[in-house]
This record gives sequence, structure tokens and C-alpha cells, in this order.
Amino acid sequence: MAGCEAGRVTGSRDLAAMLATLDAVARDGEFVYATVAPGHPATGRALAVVVEDEGVTLVLRRPDADELGVAYGFVAAWLTLTVHSALEAVGLTAAFSGALGAAGISCNVLAGFHHDHLLVPVADRDRALGVIRSLRVAR
Repeated sequence: MAGCEAGRVTGSRDLAAMLATLDAVARDGEFVYATVAPGHPATGRALAVVVEDEGVTLVLRRPDADELGVAYGFVAAWLTLTVHSALEAVGLTAAFSGALGAAGISCNVLAGFHHDHLLVPVADRDRALGVIRSLRVAR
């Protein structure tokens, strides 16, 4: 269960408890991955930023990428798991990614402090939500 360590809120480490309450919500809109050079103006509108040796990866709202002329290929729906998992939790990512993979749904995972965020093909949004929710009732 979520608790407090040294004034910080922590998430659950209990896989069974996380799966028992697992759900996801979809953010409105479509999202894209793009790679830009450091300091690119689109960085200011990014919802997620990953700095790699090859460049800076951004997750942007599709309309922002279009407006800024940023090239992209993958168009995604953004799902947020509502369970608050600890960063040290073991098994949750394997559970949902295995289930999505078995259903033929690709999934890119971003871990925030409070939640895991999944970017799935926009056409698979509703199916992905169903797969995630089926994990809750399957346990």
C-alpha cells in the first residue's frame, strides 16, 4: 500500500494488490514520438523528454508537433495506469506488457514517480484498455 518514507509518498510493491486494483485511463488526443536536436523549440511543449546519445526524444501532442513542423511516425494513445506503484515494484510492467504483447498490441512505457504511462497505437486504444482491465479480474 502507498505510504510515506522520509516525507515522500511511496507506491505499492505488492503485485497482487496492484493487479487487484489495476485500471487505466486514456488522455484525450493523440501523441507522437519525435527526435530533435538539443535546444529545439518543441522541447518546451514536450510532455516527456528523454536525452539519448543520438538526440533528444520528445513525446508531444500531435497538434503541437504538426504546428511546429516536427516529423514523426508513430501516433499513439496515452494510457495512464491509476495504480500507484513504487519505482522498486517488481512484476507490474511484465504483467501488463506481456498481456498487451499477447494481444498483439505494442506498448511504449514511461514511468513517472506516481504512475506508469503507456503509449499504444492510437487504433488499439480501446483494446489496450480492455486488456489492462482484464488483468484486474483475472487475478
